[in-house]
Formats: sequence, C-alpha cells, structure tokens
Amino acid sequence: MRTCTALRAGFVGGVSVLGLMAMPAFAQATAAAPATNTGIEEIVVTAQRTAQSLQDVPIAVSAFGAEALQRQQIQNSSDLQLTLPNITFTKGNFTGSSFTIRGIGDLCVGVTCDSATAIHVNGSPLIGTRLFEAEFFDMERVEVLRGPQGTLFGRNATSGVINFVTAKPDLNKIGAAGEVDYGTFNSLRLRGMVNVPLTETLGVRLAGFYLKRDGYTKNLYNDTRIDGRDMYGIRGSVRWEPTENTRIDLMGYYFKEDDDRSRIQKQLCQRDPTGVLGCLPGRLENGKLNNNSTFVGVLSSREFLRIQGGAALGAGLSSVGLGSLYGPDAYSNFQEPTDVREVRTAYTPTYKAMEQQYQARIEHDFGPGKLQVTGLYQKTSVDSSVDYNLGVQDANFFKPGLTALGGLATALPVFNRIAPTLYPSGVNGPYCTSVAEPSGTGAFGPNGGQKVCGAVPLNFDRSNEERRTWSVEGIFTSQFDGAFNFLLGGIYLDSKLPENSYYVNGFGIDYVAGVLGGATALGSNLPAGYLGTPFFRNHTDETTLKSYGIFGEAYFNVNDSIKVTAGLRYNNDKKYVRARSTLASFFVPFGTANAFDSPFVGTFDADPGRPGNQLWQERDVSFGEFTGRFVVDFKISDESLIYASYSRGYKSGGINPPLQPIFEVAEGFAPEFIDAFEIGSKNTFLDGTLRANITAFYYKYQALQLSRIVARTSVNDNVNANVYGLEGEFVIQPTRALAVNFNASYLHTKVSEDKFISNPRDPSGGRADAVIIKDITNGSNCAVIPTVAGNAAGANGYVAAVNATLGLQAPTSFGTDSGINGATGAFGICSALAGNAAAAGVQVLNAGVEVNIRGNELPQAPQFKFSAGAQYTFELGNGMTVIPRADLAYTGESYGSIFNGFVNRIPGYEVVNAQLQVNGRDDRWYLRAYVQNLTNNSATTGLYVTDQSSGLFTNIFTLEPRRYGAAIGFKF
Repeated sequence: MRTCTALRAGFVGGVSVLGLMAMPAFAQATAAAPATNTGIEEIVVTAQRTAQSLQDVPIAVSAFGAEALQRQQIQNSSDLQLTLPNITFTKGNFTGSSFTIRGIGDLCVGVTCDSATAIHVNGSPLIGTRLFEAEFFDMERVEVLRGPQGTLFGRNATSGVINFVTAKPDLNKIGAAGEVDYGTFNSLRLRGMVNVPLTETLGVRLAGFYLKRDGYTKNLYNDTRIDGRDMYGIRGSVRWEPTENTRIDLMGYYFKEDDDRSRIQKQLCQRDPTGVLGCLPGRLENGKLNNNSTFVGVLSSREFLRIQGGAALGAGLSSVGLGSLYGPDAYSNFQEPTDVREVRTAYTPTYKAMEQQYQARIEHDFGPGKLQVTGLYQKTSVDSSVDYNLGVQDANFFKPGLTALGGLATALPVFNRIAPTLYPSGVNGPYCTSVAEPSGTGAFGPNGGQKVCGAVPLNFDRSNEERRTWSVEGIFTSQFDGAFNFLLGGIYLDSKLPENSYYVNGFGIDYVAGVLGGATALGSNLPAGYLGTPFFRNHTDETTLKSYGIFGEAYFNVNDSIKVTAGLRYNNDKKYVRARSTLASFFVPFGTANAFDSPFVGTFDADPGRPGNQLWQERDVSFGEFTGRFVVDFKISDESLIYASYSRGYKSGGINPPLQPIFEVAEGFAPEFIDAFEIGSKNTFLDGTLRANITAFYYKYQALQLSRIVARTSVNDNVNANVYGLEGEFVIQPTRALAVNFNASYLHTKVSEDKFISNPRDPSGGRADAVIIKDITNGSNCAVIPTVAGNAAGANGYVAAVNATLGLQAPTSFGTDSGINGATGAFGICSALAGNAAAAGVQVLNAGVEVNIRGNELPQAPQFKFSAGAQYTFELGNGMTVIPRADLAYTGESYGSIFNGFVNRIPGYEVVNAQLQVNGRDDRWYLRAYVQNLTNNSATTGLYVTDQSSGLFTNIFTLEPRRYGAAIGFKF
C-alpha cells in the first residue's frame, strides 16, 4: 500500500492555495520542510485510514489545512462550501442544515433519518452535531470526501464524509497562539491555543474560541437587531506515547450557545386574496400570507363555529369568531419589509445549543500491522424559538369576536374562563399565549397557567432536542512488505434521543381550544374545560438507534504502477421510536395538572394505523445490508495517477412521525441505495508548479429519501434518481511568491422513474377543471375533479351545491397571475364533499391531484460551480511579509424543492472575499484586514415551503451580509 510522509503545510488538495504563505494558524506545530523556489507542497490525509499524500489517494477528496482555513476566511461550514466543487450548504427546517455533495444532502428530515453526508471528528461518527453552528478553531485540517464511503468510515454515507481533524499536542516544544478579531456588527472573535509537553512522552493542548456579535437582521417593530451570536467552545487534548510503538490520544470538547439566533431568515409569499391557499404558487414576493387559510384562521372563523355549534348553539358560537373566511384577516394591513435583512415581529427569537464530545484512541504498531481502537461519547441539545409567521397581527380584527365572547360567557358560564386567561385586561390587550411546555396545559393550566403576554397577539414555534451517542470502533491495518495488504474494521454505535418536540403556539390556537372546549362541555354535559393541547406539539418521547458494521478492504499491488482495491461492508441498523402529535385533540377539564391526565384522554388516538386508541405511536424497524467498492488505480508516473472505481452505498430507512389524520401517508420510508461509478486523474505538472485533478462520476440512486411537510410535520418519500457530473481542481505556483487556485464543477440530476405525488403549493396539479378546497375543519387542502376530464362546470357546480347547504360560498377564481392554471378555489369540508361525489360525477382527492416528478432536478443541486483565488507574497527587507489575497466563488442556479418550477428556483450567486495580511519576522505576529461578501450579496442559499394549514409561505435562507474588520495575532 503506497504511503507518503507528505509535508504538513497548508496545501488544500487542488482546492485551496498552498501553504507557501507563512500565516500563523492554530494547527499542530509539525515542522514543514523548507520551501523551494517553486513546487506545491502537500498535506497528509487519512481518507483511507492511513497517512497518505492526497495525490496518492484514489478518491475524490479535498482537504483544507489550518493555514488555508484562515487564508480563505473559512470560519464555519457556510464558508467551507463556497470553494468546494459540487458541494453546497444551507440552513434548513426544524433547526437543521444540509451539506449537499454531488446533489445529495440531508433531504430526509426526521428523528429516524440517517445523514447522507456523514460528519466525523478524528474519524469517529457524530450524530446530530452542532458543529455546523460553531466556529472552526485549532483544526489540523478538514477533509471532504465525495461519494459513498462505507468500507472506510464507521457509519454509512451515500453522498460523502466530512472529517474534522483536530490539532493534537506537540511533544517537542511549548507553544501558544492567540488572535483578537473585531469587525462590523460589533463582532468580537477570540481564539487561542496553549501547548505544553509535560514530559518527553506526555503533552497537553488547550484551545478555545469565543464569538459575540450583534444581529444581522433589523427588527422594524421595535428598532432592535436579532439573529446575533453569543457562543464559545473549548477543547482539551492529551497525547501519551508510553512506548515508541504505542500512542494514546484523549480529547474533550464543550460548546455552548445562548443568543437570539433566528432559525428563519425571511418569509416570502404571493398573497392569496381568496385565502384558500394562503400564498399563491406563481412567484415569491414580499407579501404576507392570508391568515384565513391557516388552521387558526379556519377554526376560529364565524363560519366554522356556526357549523360546529349546530342549530342550538350555532349563532352564539358564530358571534365569537375571530373573523370571517370571506373577510379581511389579521395580516391584511401588514407591510412586509422588502429588505431580506429586515423583519417586523413582536417576538424575539431565542436559541440555545450545547455539545459535548469525549474521545479516546489507542494505537499500537505491531510491525506487521497497526491496531487502532477509538471510543467516542457525544451529548447534544438544542432549544430554539422564533416567530412562526415573522409578522405582527392586527388585534382590531379580533376585537368584535372577543367582545362577543363576554356576552356568551354571561349566558353560558362554561365559557367564562377564556377571557380572563387570554385577555385579562379586556379586548384592548395585552393578549396572552400558551408557552411551549411539556404538560400540555399551557395558559389553561393550574395556578394561572404558563403563558406569555404582549401588546399584540403572538405566534411562535419551538424546536428542541436532546441526544446522546456513544460508539466504539476498531481498525487493524496490515503493513506487509509484499504486494498484499488489508484493512479490517468494526464499529458499534448506540444513539438515544430522549426528547424531541416541535411546537407551534399562537393566541388564536388558545382561543380556539377554549371556545371549542366550552362547546364540547356544553354539548356533552361536561365540566368546564378546553381542548388539549392548546398548541401544536409533535412530540418524540424516545428514539433509539443501535447499529453495528463490519468492514474491510484488501489492497493488491499488481506491479509498481497498478493497485487493486476491493472492499466489503455489512451494516445492521435497528431503530425504535415512540411519538405522538396533538393539537386540540381531546377534552381537558380546567385544573388538570397534565393534559394527558384528563379523564377524557381516551378519546385521543395517537396511532390510527392500529386498532384501538393509544396515547403513543410506537414503531421499530431493522435493516441489514451488504455494500462495497472496487478500485483500480494506475500510477503513470510519480506525478500522475488515474483510477476507476465502483461503490455501492446504503443509508437505512426509517419511520415517519405520527400525523393528525388528514390524508394517508406511508408509516415509514425505505432504505436508500446508490451505485456510484467514478473515474479520476490526479496530476502534478511543470516541475511541481501545477496541480490538476479531474473527476467524472455517475450515480444511480434507488429509493432516494425526500421530505415534504404535511400537517406541520416532515414526512419522507422514496424516489429513484440519476446523477452525473464532472469536477476539476487546479493549483498553480509559478513562483514562490504567486499562488493561484481554481476549481469548477458540472452536475446533472434528475428523477429517473414515474413518481406521482401531490404538490402542496398547487393541489390542482395544473388541471383547469379542478376545484381546490380549504378544509375548514383542519386547514388542509383537498381537490375536487370531474370524473370526465374537462368538465369544470360539473366540479364547480357540485362544490357550490354542497357548500350552499353548509352556508359557504361557491368556488371563485384565483386570478390570472396566480400560477394556478384555471382551477378555482373554495372553503369547504372535504368529507362532506366526498359523501355524494361519485353519484355527481366527481372525485375528492384528499392529498390533491398527483403530478409526475419524473425528470425533475433534485433540490439544492446547482449545475455549475466555480471558484478562484490568488495571493502574492511581498517580502520586505526586515524579514516581514505583506500578502494580499482575493477569492471569488460562484454557485449556479438550483431548486429548493423536488417540484422545481419558477417559484422554487434559487438563482445563482457569487461571493467575493479579500484580505491583506502583514506578517512579522519569523511569523511571530501578524495583522490582518479583511472583507467578506464584498458585494453585499443577499442571495438565497436554500428554501422550504411550509404546510397548507400554515398558509404555504416560503422560508428562505441567505448569505451573510458584507462584513469587514481587522485581526491581530501571535504565535510562538
């Protein structure tokens, strides 16, 4: 097996510029060989679990050394993706994020989803890590491997692996480094490192960072800034070499964040005047959703309450409605700021995150082979809350209903607890909303309940999770002198998630829960109460993952130039989940300490898929699969390598979360498989001054996992897809002073099978003869279509006739610029419309009209990417250097949804960074001035569409704004 003691300088494998610029950084203090006048230095990587020159590894791998991370202003994961071919990164839904490699990222969303891109620290897998939120500090390097890696790394990965390699203690000398960085938005960033060899065989290293800055987003409601940062991280490492053949490494890491980070950057909406959809699918613009389309809008409407109350109570309940389905709504007069850095909200976001990592590794060299055993314990938590609608509701629209409730409560005492609880000082406010809390009682709980009050009605969500994971892995690597060598490994991983919840809270939800609870009590002769829970909560009480894998590779050198690699892996995954979803689901008498202690909780069924009523849905699944890879690489010369490989990748399936019954979705999703074919060439030309690496690949995905949001919950489907592309990475170092890097990539993705699913944005499926219905009992949409295609009059007439019996209006047009192809819309009740549909020659489709997504591009998969950077070193006579550098990165157009279309298009964007650094004699100190995102580009990096009961608004995520500042640092 070919290895190389390559120099640990700042080369980044054809992606970044090399380590010829002696910028101090907090890397392991391993001495680099002296630089020559020309020639590109290399970095050691462990992509194949042994130290090798990157140019000798027959895998598409890029690596950033510590100095390169600093030089290219790569502070975090968002910066990292800009300069890598066929790789994108964006924040996502439910406090998540997605690192997409070659068109495949974390498209599956849920507690039982595996990550397509595996994240490792020092080779050990991380689950649910918060590293994407933290800053990079004291890294030896970051390795990015593209393609399936199951036979080399402990957890399966269908798209690739990102391996964070932390700096280890240097046993040879005392060392320290520090940096103070101050920039725009009052950003203060501190980094530091101390390295102390205690003996010749024992050393310790302590490093950390601290970041505090003001928010990038201005809140026009109260003239404050939100989306700031207040975080720190600390890492301690110990290295002990008791013998010349034995090494023990220990590492402990702690990260904490507590600030007003916002999970939502901006909401866009083409406002729907009808309220049937909330936001129209024609385009994205700075409008606000029609609140009549939401779950709260329909259930608090005068029309629904009249129908719910029946002949005896209908008129009285109707009068306390917060509005009419056919009138203005609480966002009618709201003005959405046009700047993506501006919002208007009465709710300040909160964000708390924590991660602990404890790793131990022992390595022993037996001569013929090396054994490495690694254990890792990881604990993470995240708890965030933000204004769900990023808007301010006008309480004047609610006041007539709130006033009427006072009169109804006088006549019917079962209603008299609502007003004192939710608007205790009268209809002019303040207005109180349940907090997101585990008892499920909220504002209606004992002793005044748990609530937050404000001058305007509040809407907010909360996403929280706790997780602990441990793993142990052993790898034996042979070191024979002959033509044959092998690697054999095994891993066991145990991950438990004791808490995961997603809440949606709002004044209107509390109001609906109270009013409908009073109506239920009155109609069933029950004590006064409300419907629990008075907020939406998708609650996962427990999730466990137990996984083991056995993997290995054999290497055979046919001759001095040709090597064959064959790898095989068996993986076994077992998953269990206990969860439920509640929202005004059962009657709870006032005074109940926990909603699920209600004597009437037996009417609630968390698991409609099984007979009887259960308080939890419990499921378990298991998967076992063989995968592997085969590689042939040919060393044409010492400067050129070509290779061809085939890999079979696998990612286990999982369980969809429970839904409140709206329409049927699969309980689970199948495993994901990939057949990956790759050819590549790694070359060094012109006496070592030019490096050119080129890779081509073709992927066949079976059962690719994709998510969509249904009933405020992410569910996952499977679809087949084909992916192919080309990548080129180039570095040129014509002189010692000048260094230039360039890379480019092309990517083609498409769904390769007939796959019919409904598009939530447009339930008509593009049919002009369809009627889109907003179901006023739950906020979802269904579609009514004629049995004989084209008979729009029949569908419209049927809906009009049924609606007339309910006191609801006939269908109406969405408008010519709505993006709806001629279909009409109406408020209605889907189950009522389904009753005589067949006899009337129509069908009621609860999920909407399905469309074929065959041929569509995968989300977050830009066809083109390129980046370029250049730097020049001016050597001063006193031993100092001045080094200017500039970088340009361009990411091409992509889509934020599998349904593609103009409304889901993410335009291409560019990012320009620049800096100027002055280094002191022997690099003991430096001064740096920098600017990031020089053009102040506010481009969108990703988007997702919320569900129909929330109004189908689109949340977008953007680049960070222009920042500039200066840093001073030292190193010895």
